[in-house]
Amino acid sequence: MVVLYFVAAFAVVVPAVAGPLLAYGPGRRLAGGRLVGKTREAIAGLVTTLGRPLTALVFLLFWAALVIAVFWPVGLFAHSLEDAVDWPVLLWVTDRRHPGFEDFNWFYTALGDRDPLKKIVVVGAVVFAVLWRKRFWIPLTAILLSFPLEQYVQAILSAMVNRGHPPTGLGSYPSGGIARIVMTFGAIALFAALTWKLSRRWHVVLGTVVLVLACYEGYSRLYVQKHWLTDVISGIFFGPALFLGYAIAVCILAGRYPREAEAAPAAEAARSRRAKAVPAA
Repeated sequence: MVVLYFVAAFAVVVPAVAGPLLAYGPGRRLAGGRLVGKTREAIAGLVTTLGRPLTALVFLLFWAALVIAVFWPVGLFAHSLEDAVDWPVLLWVTDRRHPGFEDFNWFYTALGDRDPLKKIVVVGAVVFAVLWRKRFWIPLTAILLSFPLEQYVQAILSAMVNRGHPPTGLGSYPSGGIARIVMTFGAIALFAALTWKLSRRWHVVLGTVVLVLACYEGYSRLYVQKHWLTDVISGIFFGPALFLGYAIAVCILAGRYPREAEAAPAAEAARSRRAKAVPAA
């Protein structure tokens, strides 16, 4: 029983520490890397050719397909670990649960259910639509889209892997509760960052809060035995991976990525190519 309390604390402390470390370490280096630079140039070219709304949509669909392609084999691998990992963990947790702590985890894990998050999505979309005034359609569309995006990508993966669920719950691969929390609260945090001029420190704080909420959701799903352990671990990676592409698409749509100054060279290069393609009279 004591070990499960320790793991619960671990599920809060580790993401609370890892969030800032990742943001200021690998995250910062990756943002300044060559791959990100080339991606920015490519997106700037697409923005020039297709416009921001269509570029955002194309990028989002591409990213969703990429996430499915990556997490499909991960799901097959997770399925292969069911007897060796998932069943022993399920039985170990079964023998060590405490009624009082179980009640708390049933209360918390409901945060990742569809019904409460649908309400949060709608309220968030309306609030930011009001704050964005003439550009109300951007948060209204983007925040509302976050919910079905996660639902259908997760449903596709679940059907492709088809690993079933533990006998104590109906959770499938990957954990949708974790991913829904990341997408819903991540979308709200993203629009808070886009709406107000927040420092990088506040961006990191918001991201870390979302990460902590998601990681403890994973622990609660495991504690109340809705999911296999490998579903939970996969969900902790699947949710942020899907959100990353969603966040970039939103920033493209909102004109924050790439910024107009960065897109200008791509536009000039496109005009130069068109001029060269026109034969001289």
